[in-house]
Amino acid sequence: MSAPAAPAIVFRDVVKTYSTAKGPFQALGGVSFSVEQGEMFGLLGPNGAGKTTLISILAGLSRATSGQASVLGHDVVTDYAQARRLLGVVPQELVFDPFFSLREALRIQSGYFGIRNNNDWIDDLLHSLGLADKANANMRQLSGGMKRRVMVAQALVHKPKVIVLDEPTAGVDVELRQTLWQFIARLNREGSTVLLTTHYLEEAEALCGRIAMIKRGQVVALEKTSVLLSRASSNVLRFKTDSQLPAALAAKARITGRVVQLPAHSAAEVENILAAVRQAGAVVEDIEIRKADLEDVFLDVMAKASESPSQASDAATGVSS
Repeated sequence: MSAPAAPAIVFRDVVKTYSTAKGPFQALGGVSFSVEQGEMFGLLGPNGAGKTTLISILAGLSRATSGQASVLGHDVVTDYAQARRLLGVVPQELVFDPFFSLREALRIQSGYFGIRNNNDWIDDLLHSLGLADKANANMRQLSGGMKRRVMVAQALVHKPKVIVLDEPTAGVDVELRQTLWQFIARLNREGSTVLLTTHYLEEAEALCGRIAMIKRGQVVALEKTSVLLSRASSNVLRFKTDSQLPAALAAKARITGRVVQLPAHSAAEVENILAAVRQAGAVVEDIEIRKADLEDVFLDVMAKASESPSQASDAATGVSS
């Protein structure tokens, strides 16, 4: 009987502590989870939660204070070369060599992994990422969105089995998002494992089968996306208004410009909310009730994690709080 396949990514009790002028700062406090081969997995958290630190440890750019990380069974410290060969990372930062054309940059990147005669795959990458007409352009001539596409191409040029995307669509246009996700979905269907971090939670909801949420270096939720959504405690009442809400409602609301969103457990609660808004003299428009989405779940999990460590622990282990 053959042994079970190793997970694509494993983090086991990963701790990362930095020395600062004010004393030690713990960026990661014992993070543990795994990503199975072929998964599209989301890693979500607010700014400063530790997502990029975790990815840097996986990529060998930073070393954990304690704990282990591995890629397809290869430890990122003791078997670094093989782990790195199997991994493709798209970083948040735009890092490029200004002295080469796009095609030259991809050939050089291939050479770092000992790959020659990679032109067919480079052509496929250029076409799939909408870069074919820029193949001979100098990297300095590309727009920010085009440079973001090049980061993706460079991460994939050695055909890694595990792909890590750290905020790949931050600040880019809708066209790039669509092009990128179509291509990444294709690679995932062909067997690649994908770990995604993003602040666009609708992307994570649409793409990821499982999600881990972290806050202050701790895993506070780890579940299938469908299960996280099914645990949402309410529907959401959404409307527009130019007026100020009563303080009690404003404290519970998610407000974006004129758009107000409030949790509503029942029809009676919807009626009570609208009555309170109108009594305050506010005029409401475009009223609708929708199902809670991943953003609602995310905000709820983060709020509970701030309230109580035990609630965070329950969420991380999939126990309803």
